[in-house]
Parts: sequence; C-alpha cells; structure tokens
Amino acid sequence: MDPILSVRDLRTEFATGAGVARAVNGVSFDVMPGHVLGLVGESGSGKSVTGFSLIGLVDAPGRIVGGSVRHRGRELVGLPQSELRALRGKEIAMIFQDPMMTLNPVLKIGTQMIETVLAHDPVSRQEARERARAALGKVGIASPDERLDAYPHQFSGGMRQRVAIAIAFLHRPSLIIADEPTTALDVTIQSQILSEMQTLARQEQTAVIWISHDLSIVSGLADNVAVMYAGRIVEHGPVADVLTRPLHPYAQGLIASVPGAQMRGRRLAQIDGMAPSLLALPAGCAFRPRCVMAQAICEAEPPVQAPATGRMVRCVLPVRDEVAA
Repeated sequence: MDPILSVRDLRTEFATGAGVARAVNGVSFDVMPGHVLGLVGESGSGKSVTGFSLIGLVDAPGRIVGGSVRHRGRELVGLPQSELRALRGKEIAMIFQDPMMTLNPVLKIGTQMIETVLAHDPVSRQEARERARAALGKVGIASPDERLDAYPHQFSGGMRQRVAIAIAFLHRPSLIIADEPTTALDVTIQSQILSEMQTLARQEQTAVIWISHDLSIVSGLADNVAVMYAGRIVEHGPVADVLTRPLHPYAQGLIASVPGAQMRGRRLAQIDGMAPSLLALPAGCAFRPRCVMAQAICEAEPPVQAPATGRMVRCVLPVRDEVAA
C-alpha cells in the first residue's frame, strides 16, 4: 500500500535580521491511508511550520528551501498556487488552532460552508446546505439550521473551532492536517471530535496528521508518533512503542512530565532548561545542553538510526542501550 503523504528531507527557513532560522530541518515521514500520525513537541519545535509547509502556506520571510512533499505520488513543493488551492479543502484540509484563520467574520456560517462545498463540487445550493447542516451535527452543534444563519461573532470560541472542524470534514479529504484543534474545547466535545476523526480515518481511509503537545490525546488517537525538537524529528515509531519505551532522552523527558495516577503526591518531572533559539543551535545534538545523558560524542551530529522495525531515533546513547538489551 502506498502512503497518502510522503515527506522527504523537508527544510523550511525564515530569513531574519539576526540570521536564518531553520524551523524545519530535514523532516521525513510517511502517512498511510486510514492512519493517524501524531506530531508532538514543545512550543517552537517546528510542528506547526511543518504543517503549513506541507500545503504551501508558509508566508515570507519563510520559504521552503529543499525536500519533497508527495501527495498520492504528486509533488507539492514548487506546485503553482492555483493548483495548490484546488487541492486545499478538497483533497487536503487543514484545521488551524485559531478558528478565525478559517472563518470570515463578516459572512454567515452557512454562506461560508456552502461556498466551500460549491468551490469543489458541482451540486445545488440546497444540497450544499444539507451537507453543511450534516457536518455541523457531526461536531456536536445543536440547532444547525439556526447556526447556519449566524455570524462567527455569535459563537463562543469553542463553537467557532467546531465549525472550523466541520468545514474540514465537508469534502471527506484524503488528508487532514490538524494543528491542535481541540485545545479550546471541553472534554466531552473533545472526545466527540476525536471519535469522529478516528471514524473518518478508518471508514474513508483518510490520513491524518495531528499536531499537538498533549500526549494523552495522541496516545488514544494516533497510530504512529513523531517527536520534534528544534526543527527535527528526533524519534518516530508506533505510538505504543514510543510512549512505553522511548529511546531519545527528549522523548523520555516529555513522557515523564505527564501527570499520572502513580505520581500522586510526587513532584512532576521536568526537562531542565529551555529550547534553543533556532538562530543559534548548539553544535551536534540540539538537545545536548539539556540532556542528562550528554557525553563528548554528542558534540558531533547525531546519526539517524533504526534500532527496531518501524522505529527511528536521532541519538546515539539510547540506541546503544536498546540494541544491547
């Protein structure tokens, strides 16, 4: 089976007065039909820029400087904007963290959803309205007919986010890129959205990239997880393997910092220090200044290694331990 999306050595840079920030630095992964890839890491690790880069939404002074992004075998890097626009919404949908990046504040919700349908499918306005109505119902919005005639400012922040998610569902796209879309939602609605996303992936064979800092969501949603740090994927593999047997010290630190029932009354673990500036990355392993396992060998560029089937890690020391075990 061929992947819906295949990314190889993707590199995105931002030219600033202080230098060049390598926000995405050699990222590679595949997403198979019906599978969910969780993309996790701290703020500033490059998760969102990776998502924007995949569909050509990086604005100046940012630009893609290298690599390949193939959707169903078609190269997207360098594709004219007119052809990318034809793909966005129809074949590839992105759900933004801020719903107002999707919604126009001066147009009714119904108008925006109906025009989204008509932009890609030659159906009647009545059928387009029915599809919009059904999509609102799937994300838990009551009285959808009434809501279609409302403006974005008449919705709460959580309801605006649900509308943005409904718009992404309209065309049953082959790929959905979701950038922390449930952050503003309460737990009940969040669970409903995650269930709908899993159903869409399984039934329609839609590939999903779920960008998040919340490992608890990723653990229940994703099939595979990629951990990003300083613009690079430092660990990748099946979600159960990565979360139970992390190989990279950064992944180990992220997982250890998640509250759990077994930690009642104990201080939460934390990763010392702060993520480095992308304008001044340390030599060798970017995580080295914060890593409790760092040694002299870490001052050299860490190799990408595959210690087990389906696993990848950009580190030397944990790989040695895993192989030795």
